[in-house]
Amino acid sequence: MAKARHSRLDCTPGCAVEAAVSLIDGKWKAVILYHLQDGTTRFNELRRRAGDVTPRMLINQLRELEADGLMEREVFAQVPPRVEYSLSDRGRSLSPIIAALKDWGDANMDLFARR
Repeated sequence: MAKARHSRLDCTPGCAVEAAVSLIDGKWKAVILYHLQDGTTRFNELRRRAGDVTPRMLINQLRELEADGLMEREVFAQVPPRVEYSLSDRGRSLSPIIAALKDWGDANMDLFARR
């Protein structure tokens, strides 16, 4: 089931941050966006790069990213069907943010070792 989206974003404190985070929330969206920075990628390659994501979850996350305009999906009419995923212009605009998240994660990896 798709997550509920805000019907409107008003000028309450944090609304712009809330709007931005709602586009990349979830365990796998930022990971997918990170791997799509390398260029056009097929489903199985994304699945291998992402790690423990299930095919169903990956499909759901890809659909949400496409619906939000952060990613583009191209289907080639051939047998077997070939589908390629790439970042849209809006998705590429998130690249500095995704890179900053990776840098922060690299610098603070010790936080995750405690769990």
